[in-house]
Amino acid sequence: MIWLLLAAAVTLALLASALWTPDVWLRAEFARQRWSAGLALHTQQIDDVRWAWAEAGDGPLLLLVHGYTGGKENWYPLAGILKNHFRVIAPDLPGWGDSQRDAGADYGYTAQVDRLVQFIDALAAGTPVALVGHSMGGGIAALLAARHPQCVDKLVLMDASGVRHQDNAFGEAVLRGEQPFAVHDAASLRRFLGLVFSKPPWVPWPFSAAYVARRQRDAVFEREVLQAISGPDAFLPGEEAIVIRAPTLLFWCRDDCVIDVSAATLYAARIGQAHTFIQDGCNHMPMLDCTSATANVLKEFLQ
Repeated sequence: MIWLLLAAAVTLALLASALWTPDVWLRAEFARQRWSAGLALHTQQIDDVRWAWAEAGDGPLLLLVHGYTGGKENWYPLAGILKNHFRVIAPDLPGWGDSQRDAGADYGYTAQVDRLVQFIDALAAGTPVALVGHSMGGGIAALLAARHPQCVDKLVLMDASGVRHQDNAFGEAVLRGEQPFAVHDAASLRRFLGLVFSKPPWVPWPFSAAYVARRQRDAVFEREVLQAISGPDAFLPGEEAIVIRAPTLLFWCRDDCVIDVSAATLYAARIGQAHTFIQDGCNHMPMLDCTSATANVLKEFLQ
């Protein structure tokens, strides 16, 4: 009888924890994924920004830059493979995840490029890095490669923003002033996952509740950043990409519902040393939709 009572007490305690401190569960799951991938968590103050990143491996430095509403966790499965060939670093961009966010600060393309250059200088010690940018992170990476060529040895733009691609439902919604990535309840979470994954993953409770709560807290910040990257500077990365000289891989999902595959053609027309690879079987998140295939393509290009 005592064991039944203890089990019931533990169950109630876990339920109470899930209801009152759901973010603990989400952090625990991310920590499990990070451990499984063999990554270590780091934090460091660089100039006036506190950065958080996951890191593993030895060899040439490979920097993985996440997209809008994303974070370092998006890269864990891919980093777990690539760490056998590179020193892999996946940061939370300032403003996102565990990195520092300052109220009223600018988190658009240009401001993030300036911060990311400081991050590279601090960790790479003057050695050019292999830079992979996804979605919004791809726009940041393209602009950084254009403005700071000394920092970039090779460049991968993965389903990158920053050019006026063919209209799709997502882009039209953004132009109407909507926030198609918004997550505020279970239904909008399912819609968001369906927008970015070819096969949306099932997210069980309490992790789903914790993720929804986190996105609710970030809603105002997300709107501000979306306005910054879809405003007058929306196509700045593509405009300046014409001066990129680093060997560049344009990696796109054929069925991307967010950044249409036509964007790859537009970037290719601007970057002299660009090679294009179109991946089948993925939507907007190739590093999670088809991890092994993505890793193989990146290894072949970067090595």
